[in-house]
Amino acid sequence: MGVSISPIPPSSFTLSSELFSSRRRDGPTSLSWSSSFPNIKLLTPHIPIPSPSTLSRNQGLIVQAAWTRRSRSEAAKKPNRKSWKQRTDMYMRPFLLNVFFSKRFVHAKVMHRGTSKVISVATTNAKDLRNTLPSLTDNNACRVIGKLIAERSKEADVYAIAYELKKNERVEGRLAIILDTIQENGIIFV
Repeated sequence: MGVSISPIPPSSFTLSSELFSSRRRDGPTSLSWSSSFPNIKLLTPHIPIPSPSTLSRNQGLIVQAAWTRRSRSEAAKKPNRKSWKQRTDMYMRPFLLNVFFSKRFVHAKVMHRGTSKVISVATTNAKDLRNTLPSLTDNNACRVIGKLIAERSKEADVYAIAYELKKNERVEGRLAIILDTIQENGIIFV
């Protein structure tokens, strides 16, 4: 049984004779970790390195991750887009009712969302209501505020308003009284 040894085809990599030569001792020596490795010089056939302009044309060469964090300049160029509802709600329901209850007073106002212009305001802290109402925070005061908001909104030709509940807020108690009174006086909630 004869074993034949075929000649090894020439490799694309050739090792230089300088590979295993001892280092020069005449220069200054470095005590860094990387200097402990021998300097290997591999001679390779010329492989063209694509230029950045070629890479931009051939986007198939670079695979980008799907969920990468955007740089600040990129984020400034294209901010997070709002949803369709967030973008159109301001025009579909332009007038927004804002009601605030403090310990001493009740405040309500209707604002135009696009321009932030106040259409109508009513508060129990106004001089005429402060002197005439027995209590500035009870159910009767809420009914008066609802009626005033409805009348002043109609004077400004606003017949439909929206009210958005805040987080963990329910339509009950004094808020329900104000909303019902506004609705009874001819304003539609959209």
